[in-house]
Parts: sequence; structure tokens; C-alpha cells
Amino acid sequence: MLTEVTATRYVTPLREGGSLPGIVEADDLGTYVMKFTGAGQGRKTLVAEVICGRLGQRLGLRVPELVAIELDPVIGLGEPDQEVQELLKASGGLNLGMDFLPGSIGFDPLAYEVDPVEAGRAVWFDALINNVDRSWRNPNMLVWHGDLWLIDHGATMIWHHNWPGAAASAAKGYDASDHALAPFKPDFVAAAAELAPLVTEELLVDVAAEVPDEWLVDEPGFEDTDGVRRAYVAALLPRAATIHERITLNAPSKSRPSQAPGWLTGRTGTQGEGA
Repeated sequence: MLTEVTATRYVTPLREGGSLPGIVEADDLGTYVMKFTGAGQGRKTLVAEVICGRLGQRLGLRVPELVAIELDPVIGLGEPDQEVQELLKASGGLNLGMDFLPGSIGFDPLAYEVDPVEAGRAVWFDALINNVDRSWRNPNMLVWHGDLWLIDHGATMIWHHNWPGAAASAAKGYDASDHALAPFKPDFVAAAAELAPLVTEELLVDVAAEVPDEWLVDEPGFEDTDGVRRAYVAALLPRAATIHERITLNAPSKSRPSQAPGWLTGRTGTQGEGA
């Protein structure tokens, strides 16, 4: 399970995030980017953050450490911003925190070069979890101490918004043409050879077990929280084995232009070095 800490101070909102995450301090003396159960996207965003974040970590990708943060709504009483105050009041109980990386900067494809191996691992991982939010418009990556870090996995596994259609949705391919790392010739075929064998049922069961029960209760169509966890495993396990065969990575053309900064430098994405 996630390490649990208690929020002691709300520092500031991060308004570039659609769910209005905030920086908080906790009783372990850590500083975290906190995502709230009371945000408009709901608790499934937090579930996705845990499953995908922990899976990425277990596969050797750089994802900030995750914790569960207990929030007393009374913290919101002193907030001058009405929107923030309402969000804090609506989020009493357990929320999600990601380790704050001080001094990190947002990924810029014009300023930071990514080698095909690292790019391929990130693209393959995003294809596995069906991440629709790592485009050049919103990379959701940070550069910290010279390394690339993956953040914000709330907009993944879209099948968990419609469990009856989950199997069909999880069987679909992944269009990486506008992925922020597409211009760096991501070798996702090599990534699949390395990472897919690691995505075992045991690993996925372990990752799903880290989601707090209270974020899974009362899910329509399931008798208990263990049933919900098994559904995540059932969707991800077969996808890991073959998703590299269904990744689309096309360079811009006259019929399909792209304004992605990386493409404008003259780099050309391909369908994997081994494709």
C-alpha cells in the first residue's frame, strides 16, 4: 500500500493543471504535489495515477514517488481563494501526493535531446496505459537534474470509465504521432522486447493492490474492491504483450500537418528502430 502522510500546510495551487492540484507540506517533512478526491475528474484520476505511476516505477521509468495524503478539510478555512477553499473542503480524507521535484523544469523538445532508447521506453509505456496526455501540446514531463521524469497519469486507461467495454477498448491501438517524444525516433520495438516480459500478472496484481480501497468502493458492476483490481489486471496484461504491434507513429504530411516543435527542427519520427 501507499505510504500515508498527513497534510500540515497548503502552500499554493498549480493552476496549469486542469484538476487544480496544489503543493502541500506533510508531517513527514516532505513537500508534495497533491491531487484531490474532490476535483472534477473524480477518484478514478487518482486510481490511474497510482496504477500507472507504480507500474512505471517498477519498469524502471522515472516517476516521482507517490504517497497517500490524509487531508483535514479545516485546512481550507484559511484559504482566500474561494475555488481552492471549496476544493479542500470537498477533499477530506485520503488524497494522492507526488513527490515535489524542486528546481525541475517542463520538458521542451527544442532544449532537451532524448535518445531513441529512452524515448522508445516512454512511448511504449504510454501505449500500454493508453496515455492520451503526453502530446507536444502538454508533454507532462519534467527535466530534473538532467534526467527526464514522467508525471501526470490521470488521463490514462480510459476503459475504466466504461468497464463493460473495457476489453474492446484495451485491445485498440495507440496513435503516438503527436507524442511529445515522437520526433526523437523512439525505438518502441526494442522497448517492448525489454519491458513487456516484465509486465506479469503478479506485477500487475501488486501494483493494483496499492490503490486504497476507498477509491474503489461502490464501482458499478463489481461486488467488491478486489473485483475492480482484477479488472485492471485483465485489461493491462494482454495489452502489454502486443501493443507495440499497434503503435502508429507517422511523420507529418501535407494531409496531416503538425506544429509540434520537435518536428520543426527536422527530426523525423519512425516506427521504431527495429520496425
